[in-house]
Amino acid sequence: MIGDKKDWRQMQSRAKALPTEYTYVFHKIQHYMWSFSSGHDSGMDMMPIFDDVLGLFEEGAAAGKRVLEVTGEDVAAFSDALLQNANTYTENSRNKLNSEIKNKVNKHN
Repeated sequence: MIGDKKDWRQMQSRAKALPTEYTYVFHKIQHYMWSFSSGHDSGMDMMPIFDDVLGLFEEGAAAGKRVLEVTGEDVAAFSDALLQNANTYTENSRNKLNSEIKNKVNKHN
Protein backbone atom coordinates (compact mmCIF):
# COMPACT_ATOMS: atom_id res chain seq x y z
CA MET A 1 0.00 0.00 0.00
CA ILE A 2 2.88 2.37 0.73
CA GLY A 3 4.14 1.93 -2.83
CA ASP A 4 0.68 2.78 -4.15
CA LYS A 5 0.57 6.01 -2.14
CA LYS A 6 4.03 6.96 -3.36
CA ASP A 7 3.01 6.27 -6.96
CA TRP A 8 -0.16 8.28 -6.45
CA ARG A 9 1.74 11.29 -5.09
CA GLN A 10 4.23 11.10 -7.96
CA MET A 11 1.37 10.98 -10.45
CA GLN A 12 -0.28 14.02 -8.90
CA SER A 13 3.05 15.89 -9.00
CA ARG A 14 3.43 15.08 -12.68
CA ALA A 15 -0.10 16.35 -13.31
CA LYS A 16 0.62 19.62 -11.45
CA ALA A 17 3.69 20.17 -13.65
CA LEU A 18 1.50 20.22 -16.77
CA PRO A 19 -0.01 23.38 -18.23
CA THR A 20 -3.13 24.46 -16.35
CA GLU A 21 -5.64 23.22 -18.93
CA TYR A 22 -4.00 19.77 -18.97
CA THR A 23 -4.03 19.58 -15.16
CA TYR A 24 -7.70 20.56 -15.10
CA VAL A 25 -8.71 17.99 -17.73
CA PHE A 26 -6.59 15.27 -16.10
CA HIS A 27 -8.33 15.75 -12.77
CA LYS A 28 -11.76 15.83 -14.43
CA ILE A 29 -10.93 12.56 -16.25
CA GLN A 30 -9.77 11.01 -12.97
CA HIS A 31 -13.01 12.01 -11.27
CA TYR A 32 -15.05 10.60 -14.16
CA MET A 33 -13.14 7.33 -14.24
CA TRP A 34 -13.28 6.77 -10.47
CA SER A 35 -17.05 6.41 -10.79
CA PHE A 36 -16.45 3.32 -12.93
CA SER A 37 -13.68 1.76 -10.85
CA SER A 38 -14.29 -1.83 -9.87
CA GLY A 39 -12.96 -1.16 -6.39
CA HIS A 40 -10.25 -3.78 -6.91
CA ASP A 41 -7.26 -2.87 -4.75
CA SER A 42 -9.16 0.20 -3.50
CA GLY A 43 -9.40 1.57 -7.02
CA MET A 44 -5.67 1.40 -7.63
CA ASP A 45 -6.40 -0.75 -10.68
CA MET A 46 -7.05 2.58 -12.43
CA MET A 47 -3.45 3.72 -11.92
CA PRO A 48 -2.10 2.30 -15.21
CA ILE A 49 -4.83 4.12 -17.12
CA PHE A 50 -4.08 7.40 -15.35
CA ASP A 51 -0.39 6.89 -16.04
CA ASP A 52 -1.14 6.40 -19.75
CA VAL A 53 -3.24 9.57 -19.80
CA LEU A 54 -0.45 11.50 -18.11
CA GLY A 55 2.03 10.20 -20.66
CA LEU A 56 -0.20 11.35 -23.51
CA PHE A 57 -0.69 14.71 -21.85
CA GLU A 58 3.03 15.18 -21.24
CA GLU A 59 3.76 14.42 -24.89
CA GLY A 60 0.98 16.74 -26.06
CA ALA A 61 2.14 19.57 -23.84
CA ALA A 62 5.75 19.11 -24.96
CA ALA A 63 4.58 19.32 -28.59
CA GLY A 64 2.73 22.57 -27.84
CA LYS A 65 -0.72 21.06 -28.43
CA ARG A 66 -3.86 22.20 -26.65
CA VAL A 67 -5.36 19.53 -24.42
CA LEU A 68 -8.44 19.05 -26.61
CA GLU A 69 -6.14 18.32 -29.55
CA VAL A 70 -4.97 15.32 -27.53
CA THR A 71 -8.32 14.12 -26.19
CA GLY A 72 -10.63 15.36 -28.90
CA GLU A 73 -13.67 17.53 -28.16
CA ASP A 74 -15.57 14.62 -26.57
CA VAL A 75 -13.47 14.00 -23.47
CA ALA A 76 -16.04 11.52 -22.13
CA ALA A 77 -15.67 9.38 -25.27
CA PHE A 78 -11.88 9.60 -24.91
CA SER A 79 -12.21 8.41 -21.32
CA ASP A 80 -14.68 5.67 -22.22
CA ALA A 81 -12.28 4.30 -24.83
CA LEU A 82 -9.58 4.05 -22.16
CA LEU A 83 -11.98 2.30 -19.80
CA GLN A 84 -12.69 -0.46 -22.33
CA ASN A 85 -9.56 -2.26 -21.19
CA ALA A 86 -10.21 -1.75 -17.48
CA ASN A 87 -11.98 -3.91 -14.96
CA THR A 88 -14.88 -1.59 -14.21
CA TYR A 89 -17.83 -1.61 -11.85
CA THR A 90 -20.27 -1.81 -14.76
CA GLU A 91 -18.37 -4.74 -16.26
CA ASN A 92 -18.47 -6.58 -12.93
CA SER A 93 -22.18 -5.89 -12.55
CA ARG A 94 -22.89 -7.00 -16.10
CA ASN A 95 -20.93 -10.24 -15.60
CA LYS A 96 -22.66 -10.94 -12.28
CA LEU A 97 -26.11 -10.39 -13.80
CA ASN A 98 -25.43 -12.69 -16.74
CA SER A 99 -23.86 -15.37 -14.55
CA GLU A 100 -26.73 -15.40 -12.03
CA ILE A 101 -29.37 -15.60 -14.76
CA LYS A 102 -27.48 -18.28 -16.65
CA ASN A 103 -27.08 -20.38 -13.49
CA LYS A 104 -30.74 -20.02 -12.49
CA VAL A 105 -32.14 -20.64 -15.97
CA ASN A 106 -29.89 -23.63 -16.60
CA LYS A 107 -31.04 -25.26 -13.33
CA HIS A 108 -34.64 -25.24 -14.60
CA ASN A 109 -33.83 -26.78 -17.99
